[in-house]
Amino acid sequence: MSSHRQDQITEQQENFTLRMRGLGTRTVLYQQNVAASLGLYNNDYISVDILREKGPITAGELSKLTGLATGSVTALIDRLEKLGYVRRQNDPNDRRKVIIVPLYENKEDVSNTYLPLHNAMVKLASSYKADELELITQFLSDASEVIEEQIHLLSSTTRKKTSS
Repeated sequence: MSSHRQDQITEQQENFTLRMRGLGTRTVLYQQNVAASLGLYNNDYISVDILREKGPITAGELSKLTGLATGSVTALIDRLEKLGYVRRQNDPNDRRKVIIVPLYENKEDVSNTYLPLHNAMVKLASSYKADELELITQFLSDASEVIEEQIHLLSSTTRKKTSS
């Protein structure tokens, strides 16, 4: 009987997944607005945000994470370097590789753009008890992993469709 119950999606679970999709949509729209306010293309901004999360990585790794072709990533890095968002650094372990180092966190326009959201999120977080916040934080980490898995599934399916 318990396996039958697990197969049925409850109204609460359905509502939850719809809210998560809505949050994802609003996040994308927010990022597009941040990119526009900073004078960046959306893919450029997404790459900046990936670098914020991952830290210094190679152009090849950035290509894999964004799904952009290596030539597109090279042009993207050129634009970001010109604007002072990144710098290129030789890989100490492999002279053929170049590491892309993020520089934008100390840029005043970036911090000013994010400050209102940061303050609003801190205020929201302060409305929860420590154990609730720990659970929410764990959920966000787990949800990020699920979404990352889905991105890989979709991108591999897309690659198969375009190559056939």
